[in-house]
Amino acid sequence: MNRRKAVAAMALAPLASAQPVRQQLLGVWKVVSYEWKDKATAQVQYPMGKRPVGRITYDAAGRMSAQLMSSDRKSVGGPATLGAVSAIRSASAEDLREMVSGYISYFGRFEIDEKSRTVIHHVEGALIPSWVGSAQRRSYELKGDTLILSGAFDQAIARITWHRDTA
Repeated sequence: MNRRKAVAAMALAPLASAQPVRQQLLGVWKVVSYEWKDKATAQVQYPMGKRPVGRITYDAAGRMSAQLMSSDRKSVGGPATLGAVSAIRSASAEDLREMVSGYISYFGRFEIDEKSRTVIHHVEGALIPSWVGSAQRRSYELKGDTLILSGAFDQAIARITWHRDTA
């Protein structure tokens, strides 16, 4: 970062933290890391590998979308010219498992509960059908251009670190 950008970032930092959380969340965030900590063993796992790829977006109208995938996914589904429906219909059970296990995607509306430091994703569509209609609660931490979302599941606690995508 050059000196002018560093000085400007320092000058704007107090303004960013003074904004309501909803305003601070707006925009596109790029995944940095995705970790699962097993509740029983405290072992940390990386379900999407050490270099996940993904984005989460929050807009001013209250909509959100999230996509996350393993950068190590095998290339399955046939040629890219096949089309999504044909690729899925012609895939073997093993290829389908590979497609789904390396990818998370959902969209919907969001709301902020500042008191509990939680963002609630009201899921309208998802790769995992049982998520549709659910409220996915995520604890948040905002530190400048870094957003950390955490969620507790049956066996583990997920922690995803995002960085604001300014490109």
